[in-house]
Amino acid sequence: MTILVTGGRGLVGSHVIEQLRTAGESVRSFEGDVTDAAAWRSATATGGGISAIFHAAAKVAQHLPYAEFERINVGGTRLAIETAKGTGARLVHMSSASVYGRAAGIGAGSGPVAENSPVQPIAEHDFYARTKRLAEELVRDSGLPAVAIRANVIYGERDPLFTPRVIAVVKRGIFPVIGSGQNHLSCVYVGNVASAIVAALVRPVSRFRVYNVTHDAPPALTQREFIMTFAEVLGVRLFKFPAPAFLARLGAEAWARWRRFRDPSAYAGLGAAAVSFITGENPYTDARVQEELKWTPPFDTRTAIRRAVAGFGSRGVTSGRS
Repeated sequence: MTILVTGGRGLVGSHVIEQLRTAGESVRSFEGDVTDAAAWRSATATGGGISAIFHAAAKVAQHLPYAEFERINVGGTRLAIETAKGTGARLVHMSSASVYGRAAGIGAGSGPVAENSPVQPIAEHDFYARTKRLAEELVRDSGLPAVAIRANVIYGERDPLFTPRVIAVVKRGIFPVIGSGQNHLSCVYVGNVASAIVAALVRPVSRFRVYNVTHDAPPALTQREFIMTFAEVLGVRLFKFPAPAFLARLGAEAWARWRRFRDPSAYAGLGAAAVSFITGENPYTDARVQEELKWTPPFDTRTAIRRAVAGFGSRGVTSGRS
């Protein structure tokens, strides 16, 4: 079986390629612009046909204009669908828990969020979530027996966003515990996400299916335990101090107002969402993927954190995005 992977240099795509090759599968990494139909034709024609497509290429950074998000996230998915139809290849699409709406996904208090839970409105300036929802709807309406994987916040080696920020904060030796610290963060290790994707690629479905992949293997760590595990692995003696959640929210709201004052087109909603993420419980259930694809996450969180820190090695970590 030959599998074409888009976004093969990214966080999820690179881990999927590693796991597929370890499993003995033939992998072809997409080269070129995913909105270029000629690049898709070249990718599928070179070296024979393909059996499956994993489409992960997407824009994430919030500072880009909406048109660029739509061009890549929606336009690229449209060509992935056309290519799957033209080649007869199975399609697995990398979606996101953000399609539920940030209010429904991060810090939700209304019970478990399953694949059939109703979606909530998405903020106008949340270009990533808006276009990921549109892209998933294209896959759903394509008529293909495709799979969409909805992950929450992903961490691990080669992560340019969440993981380096956690490491940078922990390395300072001072960490504010926001709220009680007893909640469970809504995040999942990239190796577990990749494992579920491989299961979806090798186990065909008969109709469009969505799967949440939102937990590591047990035991689940609390917010406090999660941060302390990073500190232990990094060899940092961490000084913790309590930070009331309401003060953190006030700070986030002030930051949002300041950012929108500086740039009216900027999306500042992630500041408040970050506070909800830190203080909220992981609301998602991923029972469906475990039942239907016979998948269980192979990595517990402590093992995942050790792998994540080792993956960054001695290159140093900054708190900025890349």
